[in-house]
Amino acid sequence: MSNGKSFTAAAVQAAPVFLDKKGTVEKVLRLIKEAAGNGAELVVFPEAFIPTYPYWPKDMGFGAEKKLTMDAHVELHRNSVEVPGEDTKRIGEAARKAKTCVVIGVNEKEGGTLYNTILYFGTDGTLLGRHRKLMSIDSEKCVWANGTAEDVRVFDTAVGKIGGLFCYEHHMTLEKYAMFTKGEQVHVGLWGGHSFVKDTMDFASRQYAFEGQVFVIISAGFIEESMIPDSFPLKEHTIWDYPGGSGIINPRGQYIVGPVYGKEEILYAEIELDQIIRAKTVIDSVGHFSRPDIFRFEIME
Repeated sequence: MSNGKSFTAAAVQAAPVFLDKKGTVEKVLRLIKEAAGNGAELVVFPEAFIPTYPYWPKDMGFGAEKKLTMDAHVELHRNSVEVPGEDTKRIGEAARKAKTCVVIGVNEKEGGTLYNTILYFGTDGTLLGRHRKLMSIDSEKCVWANGTAEDVRVFDTAVGKIGGLFCYEHHMTLEKYAMFTKGEQVHVGLWGGHSFVKDTMDFASRQYAFEGQVFVIISAGFIEESMIPDSFPLKEHTIWDYPGGSGIINPRGQYIVGPVYGKEEILYAEIELDQIIRAKTVIDSVGHFSRPDIFRFEIME
C-alpha cells in the first residue's frame, strides 16, 4: 500500500474560458505548466472544466424559453471534447513536458450524447483512462448520460493509486466502497463549485478521506457573472454564485490546505503516503474493519 514516498499535489480552482473549448484548453496548458513549475507531480482540475459546467437552467419551460436551453446545449456540445482526440493529445503532451500526472473534468461528446467525464493522464502523457459520472442529479439529467460499471476505476500512476468521483457521487455509498476495494490511495473529488453545496462538499470530502483512509484532492469550479459574455442568452436567467471550495485533506479527514472560496487559486500540499497506513491502524475499511465474514460486495463488471 505504501512505500514511504511523498509528492506535491495541486488542486486547481479556476474558471474556464466560458463555453470556449479552444480558450479553455489553452488555459489548462498554462496552469499545468505553472503548477509543475511549483513542484506539483499531480495537478487536478474541476468538474466539467472544458468548456464549462452547465451552470444555467437546463430544463426551462416551453416555447421561447425552451429554445434558449436548447441553444445553450448545442453550444456546449459544439465545444465539448472527443476522447481520444486532438484536445486530449495536447493535454497529454503538456503533462509529459511537465512530468506530472493530470486529472481533469470535461464534457465528453460521443456522437450526439454528452458525458460528464474525468480524464487521467500519466507523467509520460499517456491517457490512462476515464471515469464517466454514474448518476447525475436534478436537471443535470437533461445534459449528461450515465456511466457504467467500467467507469468505476482506480489508476496506477507514478505517484500512487488515483481514483475520482464527481460531486454527489460522493453520496453513492456502494460506489465509494468499490473505489476503496480497488486500492485507492489518492482520491480526486471534482465539483462545480456551487455555493449551495459548500457544506456538503466539505463534510462529504472529509468523510470520504476518513472512511476510506485516503487523501482527498478537492478541485472545485469558480466563476463570476463578469466572466460570462453578454451574448450568452441565459446569462440573465442564471444566478452566478459559484465560489469554489477547493482543498486537500489527509486520511484522518483533516484539511492540509483550504478550503478556499471566492477566487482563482492553485492550492498545494505534500502528500505523504505513509499517513494512509497510520490511519489504517485504526480503521481499515476494506481490511480488518470490514468484516468480510458477514458482508459481501460485488461489482457487476
